[in-house]
Amino acid sequence: MASDRHIRVAEPGTVEGGTVTGGDTPAIREIYAHFCESTPVTFEERAPSVAALSERIRSTLERYPWLVCERDGEVVGYAYASQLRKRHAYQWVVELSVYVAAAVRRSGIGRGLYESLFAILERQGVRDAYAVTTVPNPETVRFHERLGFERLADFPAIGHTHGDWQDVAWWRRPLGEKTADPEPITSFSDLREDPDVRSLIAAGEAFLER
Repeated sequence: MASDRHIRVAEPGTVEGGTVTGGDTPAIREIYAHFCESTPVTFEERAPSVAALSERIRSTLERYPWLVCERDGEVVGYAYASQLRKRHAYQWVVELSVYVAAAVRRSGIGRGLYESLFAILERQGVRDAYAVTTVPNPETVRFHERLGFERLADFPAIGHTHGDWQDVAWWRRPLGEKTADPEPITSFSDLREDPDVRSLIAAGEAFLER
């Protein structure tokens, strides 16, 4: 029987006294904690608390999308965009991150989430999406190449985590034309009022295996 999979905006839940009520944050943290504790890919060896992660999601959603993929009512992956650098001149570029639960990898969830992000970010007016990955990691390299990212540069031994020096690669995927006088990007909080936003969020659902 085919499973019900769809993509939607993450719900950070309500934080009161350091406790999070409702929302997706506990499920998101469970996925992220595996990558923090068992792999060097995050450069963060311990996952943040549920309350801290909830605030991270909430602050991101003010300007950029944070999406989850839900399967039969369970969050099995998530992806988000974030500020690449703080100066005003960088507002038209973002950094992307995606994480998928181990049990459902290679089932189109990572691509589906990214395709939805691309559709939203293009509508916001973002021109380029960047990704930063640890290497060597052949699966991640293939993933980004399939999605149209160009490998720009490698930085050898740039960070020390999980007992070793790690290399990283920077990737870029164009999203829009770079005009001479670009309009400021539309914040995701404003875009959520657009009647077409649901179709943008669902843009990647065609890539999810059922």
